[in-house]
Amino acid sequence: MITVQSTINASIDQVWEKWTTPEHIMKWNNASDDWHTPFAENDLKVGGKFKYTMASKDGTMQFDFEGVYTKVENLSLIEYQLADGRKVILVFEKEADNVKIIESFDPETENTEELQKNGWQAILDNFKKHVENATL
Repeated sequence: MITVQSTINASIDQVWEKWTTPEHIMKWNNASDDWHTPFAENDLKVGGKFKYTMASKDGTMQFDFEGVYTKVENLSLIEYQLADGRKVILVFEKEADNVKIIESFDPETENTEELQKNGWQAILDNFKKHVENATL
């Protein structure tokens, strides 16, 4: 598994809401400024499905990031299986005034592990920026 992490300067309630609410997901779920998420749906429960359409802003590329939740513990843990069978584990650790997110995922075989780690970390960094800017 590959692991990325970030510490978000916000309450656990703010972090959880912004991670799981489609209108927020569409604002932060991209690794670079030339991509965006024009569509997101999320049914956060065991057996529930999610689907995010990730697309280049110039319209030349797009793909759906989707899966099924296998474990959900409110404000602390989300596990899911992607459409291609890979597993992802998200841990939300509440600290004093922060929340540490630890995200571990099975790598795919198309891209190098370093490229995948950098991409997932960039999305997590974008999430941190979205949450912290929204709380100012």
